[in-house]
Amino acid sequence: MKKGFALALVVATISLTPAEAARVRVVHRGPHRTTVVVHRGFPLHRTLPAVVVRTPAVAVRVAPRVYLAPVVFTAAVIATLPPPASRPWTAAEVLDRDDGWTDFTMNIDRRGTGLLMQIDRGAAQVSFAEVVFENGDTQVVDFNDHVHRTGTYSLLDFRDGRKVDHVRVVAKADTNESEIRPHLLG
Repeated sequence: MKKGFALALVVATISLTPAEAARVRVVHRGPHRTTVVVHRGFPLHRTLPAVVVRTPAVAVRVAPRVYLAPVVFTAAVIATLPPPASRPWTAAEVLDRDDGWTDFTMNIDRRGTGLLMQIDRGAAQVSFAEVVFENGDTQVVDFNDHVHRTGTYSLLDFRDGRKVDHVRVVAKADTNESEIRPHLLG
């Protein structure tokens, strides 16, 4: 049975004329793009980019309930990364230039005192980061679509030891590949 099918496939392929073979087109489509979805009260009032949405490995537990006043990102560079013992959580997302703007969410579900953002492997253009706390309070950090070089930056301080549910970032690689790695400080 398998030999008969293989023989039929070979005969069908050989019988195609060059003109018929030229009509066969393989279409490669890029990732599906959609508009950025934000909840009522989202504090940034500008046109947000079309994005590729990457689904988080674990569904988020807390939806934004109240948006706090947005914080403008100041690009304060951290000279050295704190030791691993003082960073109870970290994760990484690799962005590819061909994907363009990407919307990704990282589940943290831990208590901390601040967030750092490390940009590695090349520069990245960032629109915003949305930090959602366990009570639904949501802090948006506005990067205003600026490009940031590789380095470690202070993203947000919350000295009261709040529990962060998740962080959502909209960014794109400015080079062939960029890696964005948030670090929760303990």
